[in-house]
Amino acid sequence: MNDLTISLDPASSAPLYEQIYRHIKGEIQNGRLPFGKKLPSTRNLANYLQISRTTADMAYSQLVSEGYIEAVPYRGYFVCELEGLYCPGTERKKRRPEKERKEETFRYDFSPSGVDLNSFPDGIWRKLSKNILLADNRKIFQLGDPQGEYELRCTIADYLHQARGVLAEPEQIVVGAGNDFLLLLLCSMFGTGQKIAMESPTYRKAYDLLRNLSNEVRVVEMDESGMRIDSLEASGADIAYVMPSHQFPLGIVMPVKRRMQLLEWAAEAERRFIIEDDYDSEFRYRGKPIPALQGFDRRGKVIYIGTFSKSIAPAIRVSYLVLPDRLMDLYHQRGRMISSTVSRVDQLLLANFLDGGYYERHLNKMRAVYKSRHDALLEELREFHGICRISGENAGVHILLTFQNGMTEQEAAARAAKEGVRVYGLSRYYVGADAAAQEDGSGSGWQTAAAEKDGARQSRTVILGYANVAETEIREAAKCLKKAWL
Repeated sequence: MNDLTISLDPASSAPLYEQIYRHIKGEIQNGRLPFGKKLPSTRNLANYLQISRTTADMAYSQLVSEGYIEAVPYRGYFVCELEGLYCPGTERKKRRPEKERKEETFRYDFSPSGVDLNSFPDGIWRKLSKNILLADNRKIFQLGDPQGEYELRCTIADYLHQARGVLAEPEQIVVGAGNDFLLLLLCSMFGTGQKIAMESPTYRKAYDLLRNLSNEVRVVEMDESGMRIDSLEASGADIAYVMPSHQFPLGIVMPVKRRMQLLEWAAEAERRFIIEDDYDSEFRYRGKPIPALQGFDRRGKVIYIGTFSKSIAPAIRVSYLVLPDRLMDLYHQRGRMISSTVSRVDQLLLANFLDGGYYERHLNKMRAVYKSRHDALLEELREFHGICRISGENAGVHILLTFQNGMTEQEAAARAAKEGVRVYGLSRYYVGADAAAQEDGSGSGWQTAAAEKDGARQSRTVILGYANVAETEIREAAKCLKKAWL
């Protein structure tokens, strides 16, 4: 009946039946009443419009006589097919699709956030998924533990201890859909208005998220060892957000001495904590992987965040939080009310993937793949030795090129784009005072204090991510970059 929401005007000179007839005819011509659509009976229409049934019959009779509707015995009235009918003055206006945002296309894209999806273990993933769904376990479709499936938390605890030196019990682990959710959870635990220290440049998404949640983010200076402790002290922050194993985007690995200083800073006050984002820690090409900062913590000051998005696939959306014992009561008071954002099926699938040794084999494969691409890219970039400096090449899946011939990152990116290659400027990852300095070209490449001393350094750096670029494409893209920059 909602299809025939007709507004009748008793004061009109047109009879009521004619108003009904014109309305239905217009709806059919405009396509809002499609072919085969059943109309309400004359009795129902009369009751709905509070008119006599005779008036409704007259309107339908006129429509039948003109061929707009047909009466089917014992079934009712239906809209006729009017294909090819020209209706003067009532042509239906086709909806135009919204103007799509034009994205410039590139032959080669050195995205620092890419992963190699061609190496995803499709067969194993399908097999494990099928086994879980075939099992007669209807409980997996019920709401699970807010912290995540205990089986998955056990496998994560074992993996973190062996691979990263993290000391954690399953009861300290919280599973969530991505690092964004885990930061939201932490903010709900600590409350708004926290003073959080972050480096610049940094993981921009985390910076924006923490600021948007009404926290006071203090930008802290960096040096070749990472976050400076004297600058951290001066910031007045209570929480420090760091990526000690592989700082994004600069690729700095925080040495042990600086890590100990950071832990001492946290121990000086009861409410001080460190959020350790263990970004990209799985991939290292020189020396052994450095244990996580959390493994050195004996006072319960480090909140550890890890994810499988980079090592498996971004769409997996499984990250995990390791809370120190001293924060577990706070989590139970304020955090457990938030249900787990990862389905129980996906959690059990990932638990079997880890427990069956598939993840370790996949990780070893990806290390070899990325190492091969890493070596190919560095080999191709040897010819750039005279014009730029390479950094951040010892870990992760991206490197940085800092031009020493006066070329800015904007100029370098524009030249590369003309040759069909997309590279990314470092300036997009600067925050706070550095980000503002970028707008007038006065930012620094390493630390906020250097903005006034060396305004050109940061604007001369581009990032080349190679995770989603095949080795053959890397060599082809390098030829394009040589043509653009040499």
